[in-house]
Amino acid sequence: MTAARQPPRRRPDERLIGAVIPTPLPRPAPPPAPMPELPAAVPPAREPVDDIVFDVARPDADGRVAARSLLRALRWPAGHRLHIDVNDGLLLVTAGPDGRHTVGARGAPPLPVAARQMCGITSHQAVLLAAIPARDLLVVHPSNTITRLLADLHAAVLGGPSHAG
Repeated sequence: MTAARQPPRRRPDERLIGAVIPTPLPRPAPPPAPMPELPAAVPPAREPVDDIVFDVARPDADGRVAARSLLRALRWPAGHRLHIDVNDGLLLVTAGPDGRHTVGARGAPPLPVAARQMCGITSHQAVLLAAIPARDLLVVHPSNTITRLLADLHAAVLGGPSHAG
């Protein structure tokens, strides 16, 4: 049997021939790729004023407010389930299948006593109701909030100090 022929061993001081493996030519670094142009920022769409329906109502002794026209705009029939939250002195009423409150048979959403107290709403005190159908939302503005906002607006327009407090 003959042993398989092994390639000759290379000595440590041997070098490969440059003609077989050429030296790389110097090249300049490629220019950096240009940054893509980003589109201009689009401001968030504001809801048109036409999409808000307003009404003024006075809560009865049980805290219900007559708001049939707003409920029609929101498409909330009697028995419709509602969530009611307080946020920054306003009542936010939204629809939800697991809501704890319901639209009354006469088309009157309830304003729970705890929520009314947190917002400073008393029975028979006028409130401004704003229905925003695109958001399925009813906002209840207490009269003290409206008074303060209008006093600030009037002071800004007329140049005098605000007397709301």
